Amino acid sequence: MGTHYRKTMQELQLDLIRLQHGLRSRGQRLLVIFEGRDAAGKGGTIKAISESLDTRGYRIAALPKPDEREANEWYFQRYVAHLPCAGEIVLFDRSWYNRAVVEPAMGFCSKAEYRAFMDAVPAFEKLLTDDGIILLKYWLAVDQAEQEQRFAERASDPLKRWKLSPVDLLARQKYAEMGALRDVMIEHTHTANAPWFVVDYNDQKRGRINLIRHLLQQLPPHDEAAAAVKLPRLKGKPRREHVTDKALWVPDTL
Repeated sequence: MGTHYRKTMQELQLDLIRLQHGLRSRGQRLLVIFEGRDAAGKGGTIKAISESLDTRGYRIAALPKPDEREANEWYFQRYVAHLPCAGEIVLFDRSWYNRAVVEPAMGFCSKAEYRAFMDAVPAFEKLLTDDGIILLKYWLAVDQAEQEQRFAERASDPLKRWKLSPVDLLARQKYAEMGALRDVMIEHTHTANAPWFVVDYNDQKRGRINLIRHLLQQLPPHDEAAAAVKLPRLKGKPRREHVTDKALWVPDTL
């Protein structure tokens, strides 16, 4: 799938650039939520979507554990600060739905807090979509055997071990419980204005392609492409870069 994947992703990233131009020209706001089990592939998908976009037109929101002040605010308050403005895309790497699955599974919220959240979400999301925000919610589905293989790869790779947090390791023992909480979450928060979409992520590359294609299909036509650019000839010969001697050059180590 290597060559096919790279070619397909290049085509999809061109479509995403067109999408970004279209959102900007229409002043639309796009909010995409990525939820799923640990190691499902949320970060890799967000990277694949964003790596070719204009950095001035998108943001990634990956919020850490709330601090003491945030823990005493309205639950949605810290997420509201990251909502998109006109012409902007915001990609949530996990979201307010932490309170629907991770927090109750790990005992990080009370039953009353969980129930209050579940009651509030549909109304909260309707406020967003009624105001014109395009809201897409994806659950990246992965079987436990595949998740375990990815955990093992992370544990053996020094460049990926940082991805395994103590909470991730504890959550391994709660696969069934978290699946049940996910189903309750979807049943209570799947609405006409903010539906849930589930993507098979047992094959991450296939999952990325399917998710991005689906995302593109949910939005208005995006035929607008970046205008062709013709570079005029330089006047005179190309010059060498000469920097003042007051600066310090980094040694060439290759």
